[in-house]
Order: sequence, then C-alpha cells, then structure tokens
Amino acid sequence: MKTILLDDFLDNGIIREKSFRKMVKELDMKEYDGKKVIIKGCASVTVPTWAYLILASQVSQYASKIYYGEPRYAVKIFNREELN
Repeated sequence: MKTILLDDFLDNGIIREKSFRKMVKELDMKEYDGKKVIIKGCASVTVPTWAYLILASQVSQYASKIYYGEPRYAVKIFNREELN
C-alpha cells in the first residue's frame, strides 16, 4: 500500500490551494497505478476539505483503491472494481 502524507504538500507551514494544485499535478501518478493508496488523515496542520478532494480525484485515475485515515482504521473512499 502506498501512503500519501499531506504534510508533504505544505507551503510555508500551511496548505495553499495554488501551490497544492501544482504539487499534486507534479506527482508521478504512475507510482500509484493499480495500487492501493492511503491518504493519511493526520497532518501537522489543519487540512482543508478541498485538498482531500483534489488529491483523491487525481489519484483515483490510477489507483485501484483509495483509503483515508490511519492504516489500522482506514476508510475506503474509492474502489475501481466497484465501477466496473
């Protein structure tokens, strides 16, 4: 399972929409192709809802499944197999 940490998207200690979108766009999405991905729910800063939505929408084009939260208590938010 691949893990995405939202702290990796901080710009001067906060998540700014413009720089966040740029960083997401620059991600190598091939890394998530056909994989299970977890977007970790905890971050050192407050994460706006739009950040999760942007990230999940981009990763969903490649990943087989996307989860949110902590690995032990992850919530499935996307499953490619359910779409077919």
